[in-house]
This record gives sequence, structure tokens and C-alpha cells, in this order.
Amino acid sequence: MPAKSQGTERNALLSLPRFTGACASILILALGIASAPAKPLTICLGSKLPSALKSLVQMVALSQFNQSPRSTPKLSEEDWSVLWAVLRETVTENPFIPHQPHPTQAAFLALTPVREVLYGGAAGGGKSAALLMAALQYVAYPEYRALLLRRTFQDLKQPGALIELGHEWIEGKARWSSQDHSWTFPSGAVLKFGYCDTENDIYQYQGGNFHFVGWDELTQFREKDYRYLFSRMRRSADCKIPIRMRAASNPGGIGHRWVKERFIENGRANGRWFIPARLDDNPSLDKAEYIHSLDTLDPVTRARLLNGDWSVAEGSMFRRDWFGDPVDQAPSECRWCRYWDLAATKPRAGHDPDFTAGALLGLSPEGIWFLKDMRHCQESPLAIEHLISQTKELDGWGVMIRMEQEPGASGVHLIDHYRRGCMVGRDFMAEKPEVNKIVRAQAMSSAAQAGNFKLVKGPWNAAFLDEAEVFPLGDHDDQIDAASGAMRALAPGPDMAPIVFPSRRIEVLAGRRSREIDA
Repeated sequence: MPAKSQGTERNALLSLPRFTGACASILILALGIASAPAKPLTICLGSKLPSALKSLVQMVALSQFNQSPRSTPKLSEEDWSVLWAVLRETVTENPFIPHQPHPTQAAFLALTPVREVLYGGAAGGGKSAALLMAALQYVAYPEYRALLLRRTFQDLKQPGALIELGHEWIEGKARWSSQDHSWTFPSGAVLKFGYCDTENDIYQYQGGNFHFVGWDELTQFREKDYRYLFSRMRRSADCKIPIRMRAASNPGGIGHRWVKERFIENGRANGRWFIPARLDDNPSLDKAEYIHSLDTLDPVTRARLLNGDWSVAEGSMFRRDWFGDPVDQAPSECRWCRYWDLAATKPRAGHDPDFTAGALLGLSPEGIWFLKDMRHCQESPLAIEHLISQTKELDGWGVMIRMEQEPGASGVHLIDHYRRGCMVGRDFMAEKPEVNKIVRAQAMSSAAQAGNFKLVKGPWNAAFLDEAEVFPLGDHDDQIDAASGAMRALAPGPDMAPIVFPSRRIEVLAGRRSREIDA
């Protein structure tokens, strides 16, 4: 950094009220609400500065949804000087950032006092470069620590990805550690590259302290990993470096739903910013050739990557809104099946095994499905057996129980173990699926799309919907497998006798038979 930026000017740049004004100003310009005047406009905001700047922020947020502000903001000469001083020190005169930012990248970089910002939308908008620029903004400070993340380490090493881009920009100016995958700068600042593939990978950062955490392709991550790293972001009481959580992402992926909710739908109300990046925002890209490449994609992926469309349906099989609002209870006339899709491995470092899922599904005489309960866990074989036995007692005698049989001798032995053990006396059978999971889930998808598949209110609802929305592309599909298995048990196939609902129920309660027949 130039020596002139080391003194009082730097302290002034870190003054939050004035700096916030600068951020709002650059966003107004970058998003096209106002154009830069030939010379600074002089207008005295005085003591009303915070409320005036809040209005600017609101107008920027409205612009992201194609709503026009009522008036054009006017910036004071002081606003302009602070704004350009900030960008000059941290970006344009930063020796580790060799390129000038595009307008939307400048908006992203100017938001340093804002804790959470997502730079996202269309592919080719310069998101990875903007994220690396943001990570490099404060490397002149000896205490500065930054972390850049991709879902897997292989993603980090791809051609043109963050590690290669970092070497292009920084090689020869800082020291690279191939063991720690980090750059140490002449000031002593450190930028580390990391990954978070399995559910336990996040804990490798448990002892770290970071001023900056950046997520490349945020929709590929789990929400709980994103939330956890807030606990690693802290600074000393006398440190003026801003704490920043930054992300760049296209729509789509396993995290599409939570990212959309956090930034697109609920961001403004919670102080989170979303900067839309589009193909036209990157003048250095050969747009015609890139659009030609995107034309070969399916319509959903193309809409997401070309237009940055967050509203396109997640997958080909389920949509969240198909299930409607959860109901309070299911009809008493339903026939019930508890279907178990077993897994028996506890999670450990570097390994995220399948879940055991047990779906309690009912079918009403009107042909409506009701998913009443879902057991979902990663545990040892003994703990799973205890769970199944306890659940059997809670479900009662009127519920048939089905279990998917794994191929091979081990699957036969496991079913036999349950049949001669905790399932003695119960309507218990094994099922050996003959088609893949996608085919097995088609009937459930059709029922949900027609509005004939309901969820009964329960704490498991959100996790089930998250899995359904990304099926079959998500990390796990156990709940969908269990629910579709229960459907097959309750609904007849072509070689099964039709289901007949009696006009009166036959019940077995507390070991005593109670029969009701037509008059």
C-alpha cells in the first residue's frame, strides 16, 4: 500500500457512519439508479445523514426488484471523497489486485461495514474474481486473517478457480504455503484457502479467528456450516478491520433454498445485502461465445446461469410449494404404514454416511396421502434397533411395518434378525426394490404435484422439504426413499389385489379385539 494511506486517512476510512454513506453511494451508481455527475454535487445533509443514507440503502434494495425510486439521490462532496478514498486504498492501489473492478464488483467491494453480502446470479459475472478482491482488501494490516472456501478442495484447484487465480495475482509478492494452502503477505496478514465437504470438515476451523470469510458457490454448502463460521469471526477491541462474511454464487444446488431465503427473500429486513451479477456486468468476457455454450444446457440450468434466475424450480421431481401448508392432523380413516430405509453408521471426520429414515404414511379413503412422522438419524446398529422398537410401540398395532432389504446375504440376515426379534407378532415384511430411487419416487412426485400428498405438522417438516426439493441431486435421499416405499406398501401394484376400505373399522386395542360390522 502507498505510504500516504497509512496515517490519518486510513483511520478516517474506517469511520463507520461516513463509510456507510460511501457504500450506499457506490451502490446507487453501480446499479444504475443514478449516473455519476461531472463534478461532485454539494448538498449539506448535516445531522440527518444516517436517516438520509438509510433511505439510499432502501432505494438500492428496491432497485434489485425493478422498482424505481421516487427521486435521484444527491451526494455531498464529502461522500464522494470518502467513497473514492476507500476504493483507492483497498482496491485500485492495492498491489495484490491487478485489475480494476467492474461497477457491480465495486459495489460489492465498497460494502465493507455490512457484515453479510451475497454477490450472485448469472454465470460469467466475475463473481470469483470479486470474492478474491474482497479477501485481499485489508492485507496491508498485519493482524488481518481471511479464509476463502469451496465445497471441495478439488473445486479450489480447478483451472481458473480461486487457487489458480490467486497465484496469477499474488505470485512473487507474497509467500505461498502448499502445506497450509495459504498466502502470507509482507505485512504478516494471512489468506487461507479451505473446503467444507463433509459435515465434520467445518470443525477444522474451530480454532481459527478470521476478519473475513468468503464462500465461492454458496449454494453448494449446507446452511449450518455457513452459520457455524460466524463463531470464528472476531477481532480485538482496538482493531478497526471490518468483520465481513462474503459469498458468491449462481442459483441452484443443494443450498439454493436457504440461500434464496437468507439473501433474496429475507435479506433486506435483516441487514443482508444481495448484489445481482449478470453476464453483461463483465465486459472482459466473450459473451456471445459463452451464451452459445449455455444454449446446450437444460432450460432450468440455462435460466439460472444465463439470467441469474433464483425463481426457477429446483429439480425435476419435487417443488416445495406442491406440499402446501402442513395440516394439523390426518383423517382417522387412513390406513398406515411405517417404512424403514436403514443405514447403520455414525458420522465421523471425513465421512458423511446415509441416514436411517422411517416414514409413517397414511392413505385416506379419498386417495389423499398424509405423511405423519419421519424418524431421521445417523446412529449405530444397536441404537437404530432401539429406535425402531420404540417407534413400533408408539405407532400401535394398526400400523403395518415394511423395511427395505439390502442386496446380498447381509440383507437377508438383517431382515431375519428383526423378524425374529422386535417384530414378532407384527405385520412386518421386507421389500427388495427392483428399480432405482428416481423411478420409485415418481408416484410420490405425481401425487405431490396434484396436491394429494400432505404433511402433518411436525419438527421434521423443514428437513424433509429441503431433501425433497433437491432430490435426486442432494447429498441424501433417505427420507424420500422411505416415503416412496410406504406408498408402494399402501397402494397396490398391477400384480396386487386392490385395497378395500371397510365401512366399519376393525381394530386391535390393548390386546382386545373390537369388531364393528355393517348393520
